[in-house]
Amino acid sequence: MSPLLEARDVGKTFGRTVALRGASLTIGAGEIVAISGPSGSGKSTLLHCLAGIVVPDQGEIRYGETRLDELDEDTRTRLRRAAFGIVFQFGGLVPELTAAENVAVALMFGGLGRAEASATALEWLGRLGVDDCAPVRPGDLSGGQAQRVALARALAHGPKVVFADEPTGALDSVAGEEVLGLLLGAARERGTTVVMVTHDNRIAAFADREIVVRDGGVVETPAVTR
Repeated sequence: MSPLLEARDVGKTFGRTVALRGASLTIGAGEIVAISGPSGSGKSTLLHCLAGIVVPDQGEIRYGETRLDELDEDTRTRLRRAAFGIVFQFGGLVPELTAAENVAVALMFGGLGRAEASATALEWLGRLGVDDCAPVRPGDLSGGQAQRVALARALAHGPKVVFADEPTGALDSVAGEEVLGLLLGAARERGTTVVMVTHDNRIAAFADREIVVRDGGVVETPAVTR
């Protein structure tokens, strides 16, 4: 079976800083994978390349049969809206919008009408236990509530892959495990692939497989544990 996501000999430099050097990996459909490694190892850059947010300087990034690194920015953006969900460490919610509007707007960008997008947003806020936060703006949410809203935004359109960059990094251990459980539970229920970056071994242990990045390269890909 062909992998759903693949990086082949990927390199990326920012100015004089080498972030990735010859990184390669494959991820199958439905896998939950943790990318771990020390700070500055290149793990977030690798995630951003896999998600089509960053274009590598060399190598290939494939989503199925599609070469992401060969697509223009507009095409990559449309693909992310259709097939990917993305969760960042601090949520990345629009501060001027309510929780419900943050989720609904993302759906409307994907082509849903306002009424359907609003209904779907409320449904997902309810599934993640924050429907009471629907009219609340991000500045008035707790960290755990904001990250649940970010999860709702990432999951509501039924993505094939969810990319999560330190999704629990700004939360305490209890809230972090709750948010992670919600993400992985929803993903496994729907067969969604999850690729998450973490420096926390406890978080990585929830994944099916851990990919270790060090000095810009993949140095270890242990076997699936489940």
